[in-house]
Amino acid sequence: MADAVNTYPGERLGYPAAGPGSTARVGRRIGALAIDWAAAVVLSIAFFQYDSLATLVIFVVVQILFIPTIGGSPGHRILGMRVVQVNGAWVGLWRPIVRTVLLAVVIPAVIWDPDQRGLHDKAAGTALIRA
Repeated sequence: MADAVNTYPGERLGYPAAGPGSTARVGRRIGALAIDWAAAVVLSIAFFQYDSLATLVIFVVVQILFIPTIGGSPGHRILGMRVVQVNGAWVGLWRPIVRTVLLAVVIPAVIWDPDQRGLHDKAAGTALIRA
């Protein structure tokens, strides 16, 4: 008998197909990234007369500070998502650092598995789900 085929992202992880607790989809992810990057640009303009390195550092710091404290970046929370360990537990302190450093490198974030988890999430043992 053939192995069952996953019918939706997150099924292998035990997440529901839709609604709270389901894997966050691409549109929300891109929207959250845009919100977070725009906020970093605004802060960079305000305090550093726009410096691309300052923008990146601001973006990274916001991710690392907010993921363990409010469950996601401001963009994630505004768009109804949160970052959790794959088993649903709190992400702790080191996972947001690993996840964010790999996100800043970009390439790991654009390579996804069938559950729509980027390599940055896989390396950190996290998942972005709908809140």
